[in-house]
Amino acid sequence: MDPSSPSLPPAASASINGTAPATAATTDPAAAHKTGEDFEAFFLSQVFENMFTGVGTDSLFGGGNAESVYRSLLLQQYSKVAAKAGGVGIADAVQREILRAQEGT
Repeated sequence: MDPSSPSLPPAASASINGTAPATAATTDPAAAHKTGEDFEAFFLSQVFENMFTGVGTDSLFGGGNAESVYRSLLLQQYSKVAAKAGGVGIADAVQREILRAQEGT
C-alpha cells in the first residue's frame, strides 16, 4: 500500500513514512490544568482503593457486593474533591509538563 495514498489520514501516512504525526498544539493553561487535575484524581482514586483494600464492610449496614460498589464510587468522588482542592501537587506538575512539551522547549 502506498503511504501517500489519499485514503490514509495524515497521521497514519506520517507514521508510515517515519515522521512524527502532526498534532494540534495548544498552550491553553486551563485545558492543561484540567487534564492534570483529571490525572491526579485518577491517581488518588487508585491510592484510595489500595488504602481501603483491607478494610472490611460493616455487617450493621448490610455489607455485601452493593457496599463494595458504593465504596468504589465514594472513593472516586473523594479523589475528585481532593484533586480539585489542591491534592498532592501532581496536577501542577502535569500541567507544567504539558505546557512545556507543547511549547517545544
